[in-house]
Amino acid sequence: MVAVAGILVIVAVIIAIDVPPLMRKKLKKELWIFYILLLFGTALSIAQALNIKIPNPLDWITAIYKPLSDMIEKLLK
Repeated sequence: MVAVAGILVIVAVIIAIDVPPLMRKKLKKELWIFYILLLFGTALSIAQALNIKIPNPLDWITAIYKPLSDMIEKLLK
């Protein structure tokens, strides 16, 4: 739980530093993207701190391209 609290403190500091200039300049689209990416990164960090298994994107890419790779390999032999 200490790790999660530390992550949330760091997120609060990031928000305190980055959000005021965006609000002063009235950059609403950039603010939305900032919050979405920050939320995604925070969720992944908390999941990793709690030892929750996070799927590896490389496994998905391998599963998609493995049949194609096998077919090309058979054609070249």
